[in-house]
Amino acid sequence: MDDFFSKPTRPPSFRTEKASESLMHLAADYIALEAARGSLITPTRIDMSPDRKNATIFVSVFPDSASVPAMSFLTRHRDPFREYLKKHGRFSILPFIKFELDYGEKNRQRLDELSNELSNEHSHETAAPENDSLDSPED
Repeated sequence: MDDFFSKPTRPPSFRTEKASESLMHLAADYIALEAARGSLITPTRIDMSPDRKNATIFVSVFPDSASVPAMSFLTRHRDPFREYLKKHGRFSILPFIKFELDYGEKNRQRLDELSNELSNEHSHETAAPENDSLDSPED
């Protein structure tokens, strides 16, 4: 339910969408170049402020056990990543960058697992014959 005092949210402008898309590609390229090969860090989405001064890059990490070291790596590399953006990006305003784990992606993956488990249980139940006496005629 919307609060009376809250402002309605607007869809992002074309420029903000383009900046987010560019930032997503540059983040993926930078992480591929600089991150250790022991884990897979994938940018999943960007949340950019309407004025394009702040951006949160949400990432997923595989395996899950590498989440803490991956987030430590990304936090340490925030300034070098901004330098990378200056060299390789074309931003009218270079945003302040923040990295966060994408729990929404983790939740979606968990829901997929549960859905697959339920469908597997359902397929096993329907595959088993319920009653063999249906084949024999009643006397």
